[in-house]
Formats: sequence, structure tokens, C-alpha cells
Amino acid sequence: MPVPLCRFMRLRRLMLVLLVLLVATALLINFLRLDERAWFWLEEGRLSVVEQQASIWLPGYRAVMQGKSLSGLEQDETSGLTYNPATDTLFTVTGKHPQLVELTLGGEVLRRIPLSGFSDPEGVEVVSDGRLAIIDERRRSMTTFSISADTLSLDAGDYPSFDLGFADSGNKGFEGIAWDSLNQRVLLGKERGPLGLFSLPFPGEDGAARTLQALPSKRAFVRDISSLSFDARSGHTLVLSDESRLLLELDEQGQPVSFISLIGGLNGLHESITQAEGVTMDAAGNIYIVGEPNLLYVFSKPAPVVMPTQVE
Repeated sequence: MPVPLCRFMRLRRLMLVLLVLLVATALLINFLRLDERAWFWLEEGRLSVVEQQASIWLPGYRAVMQGKSLSGLEQDETSGLTYNPATDTLFTVTGKHPQLVELTLGGEVLRRIPLSGFSDPEGVEVVSDGRLAIIDERRRSMTTFSISADTLSLDAGDYPSFDLGFADSGNKGFEGIAWDSLNQRVLLGKERGPLGLFSLPFPGEDGAARTLQALPSKRAFVRDISSLSFDARSGHTLVLSDESRLLLELDEQGQPVSFISLIGGLNGLHESITQAEGVTMDAAGNIYIVGEPNLLYVFSKPAPVVMPTQVE
């Protein structure tokens, strides 16, 4: 083969490889919405210290517990997470074998309560008066109830439920739920198709229908919503995205304030969080994330360094 033709073939192969890399990079950027993330990262860096202190400010968090296995739940799929201030414990739900599971803040399983009448429980939240609410994605319903230390099982038919609508959403319905104690309402996150945030005045004991109201979320640069958590101290909402591997903070107007990636090597994580399904905050501001296969992660802010007072 003549030398010029040989060089031409090598150059052609190199161009083909570069084209494939460019296409793959473009697809990755589109999938993870990295362009929007990079732009917001620049915006995020402009927040003043006062603005950071008034928010949750996710960049200040680091993973302090990683991949704690939830003992006894190996055959189940955990989804959703909430903090109960009355007991200082966590609650999650499982979908494969529907259960309500109570955990210590360290990830130890305290009890498992079988759930009857639930098809696909995806979210759980402590709401008004210490009651709990569970979202059933397949049934498109929210069921509210109270439990005690003696509760051994729960049947959805025994408690008021609210139809969340979107009958054609299939398995792309509501997964995220949070309690907005400042406005006495439930916040709901629709996974996708379309993705969106909604508010719902909390139903009373009679389960009387209320009207879902769409909330601004167009600038929430995530591909899906798998869980929500509300922080009464700042009035901001945490949005967890499994597909984007991202935890995002939104203000009262639905505008992004801060975010952290859930990819290994960042924010103290040794490995990426696989299929993040639930997020909540405790009274001290620690953030808890549950991901499949049934692993618990905890993020905390380092204690501020106190400089000794200089003695004259």
C-alpha cells in the first residue's frame, strides 16, 4: 500500500474514533444535563457567606457513613425515607414485600411492619400530628395513618387515602413526598413523564379531596425525582435524583440554590450511590440517603473550627 494511502487510512480511523467520542460525550452531557449543572456551578459560587448560611448549602456536606447494609432487608427494595423527631428514628418502605421499616440513625433495623393493601409503596413521610403518609405509585394514592409502639401490621383499607390522579402515568408516577410544616402542606414529586413538583393541602381524617397545585420546577436540572425532603429551618426542599446521581436544593420559588453529586470520588464518597431512592434530614441537619441494594448513607457538615481567643 502506498505510504500516502496508508496515512490517509490511519487519519480516517482517527477521525472516526474522535467522532464516536464526540457523540458519546454529547449523549452523556445530555443524559446527565452536565451543561446546566456546569452553568449552575458557576452561579452557585457567587452566593455570599450569609446566603450560604441561610440555606442548607449542600457543598458543605461530606459523607460520614457509606453503604451501611440494612440487615434483614436483603431480599427487599427500600424506597423513600423520613425522619421522625418524636422517636429520633428513620422510616423507610419496601416494595417487593410491602413493609414499613423503622431504623436507628445508625442504620440498625428496629422493626418491620407488614403492609396490606399496598401495591407499590414508593415514598413515606412523617406529616401533621406525627402521622405517617405512604405513596403507592401504582395505585396513584397517598394513605395516611398513625402508628404506636405496639403496631404490628397496617392495612390500607383501614385508613383514609387520597387519589393523586395522573391515571396514565403507569410506573412513572409520584415517588417523592415531603411535609412542609411552614405551610401545612404535602410536597409531592412526580418521577417523570412529565417530571414535576406539586403541593397538596394535607387531607383531614376524612380523606376529603384536595386540589394538587403544580409548583415551579423547570430549572431543576434532574432527569427524574426519586425522593423529597423539606427543611423548615431554611424553607428549602431537597430533591433526590437517581438517574442524575444528584441531590439538589431548591428555594421557595423552585430555584436551585446548591447541589452535590452522588458519584464516587466526590463529597467524601468512596463509591457512587447506586439507585438513590430516599432522602431525609434529622433535627441536627444531617442528611440520610437510602439506595439500592438497601444501603444507608449519611452526610454531615464538619464542625466549624473555633480559633482560640488571642490574649493581649
